[in-house]
Amino acid sequence: MKVILQQDVKNVGKKGDIVEVSEGYGRNFLLPKKIAIIANAANENVAKAKAGSAARKKAQDTDEAKLMAAQLAKVTVTIPVKIGSNGRLFGSVTGKDISEALKKQFSIEVDKRKISLKTEVTGTGSYEAVIKVHPEITSTIKVEITAG
Repeated sequence: MKVILQQDVKNVGKKGDIVEVSEGYGRNFLLPKKIAIIANAANENVAKAKAGSAARKKAQDTDEAKLMAAQLAKVTVTIPVKIGSNGRLFGSVTGKDISEALKKQFSIEVDKRKISLKTEVTGTGSYEAVIKVHPEITSTIKVEITAG
């Protein structure tokens, strides 16, 4: 029996997949619980159109992420921090600080959880931070730490 899954089913397939299942499993479990619908010609066309639409949206999101990553690669963020007498800083510089600096200096909003520093910030100088723009795309920005 051919069915189109309406949600992910473990060991069977993902939402929107057209799969072949046994008659009993399809009639007694998948169809009554509305986990799947019968794969007739009309339903298959709808499922294929949705899959094509999802693929186009994913491609568009990837293109936008590549553009954003290219813009972020040119950015240098300056963060003023308090420095102690021995040249070490008070506290630490985190993704939240970098996110706020990006928003203030360049009007770019990036979630603080998507920012990670390559090395620990120990004093003034230049550092690099990696921003996860998209699940497959990352960008590296320069972070200047100044005494302030």
